[in-house]
Amino acid sequence: MIRKIVRDTLFLRQKSERATKEDVQIIEDLKDTLKANSDRCVGMAANMIGYKKNIIIVSMGIIDVVMVNPVIKTKSKPYNTEEGCLSLDGVRSTLRYDEIEVEYEDVNFKKRVQKYNGFIAQTIQHEMDHLNGILI
Repeated sequence: MIRKIVRDTLFLRQKSERATKEDVQIIEDLKDTLKANSDRCVGMAANMIGYKKNIIIVSMGIIDVVMVNPVIKTKSKPYNTEEGCLSLDGVRSTLRYDEIEVEYEDVNFKKRVQKYNGFIAQTIQHEMDHLNGILI
């Protein structure tokens, strides 16, 4: 189901909780909501649609990848950039890393470890900040 984008910064600043198999509907809602906003959005965290759960989705070109309970294991090549967000007005400066390695569970709750770089790595970091209550 397509959900409304949360803009309440008090809610967005709260840390999310570990997701479980009982949270599978959130994954579907994230997929639907990202698709509905694909003209202005490449990633989304569950709290952006009202759920305090550790789930993100990132558009990686032809596929959207869901990451449940993601953790950045390594990061390298720091740089400064500016980002915008559906939940906030304007753009803000932030520090990101060009190369990251992420451990997460996929939509079937199978453990995965994957390396990412460039804009996809930046998007993952932005969405993971949301899970930790960090707003750019």
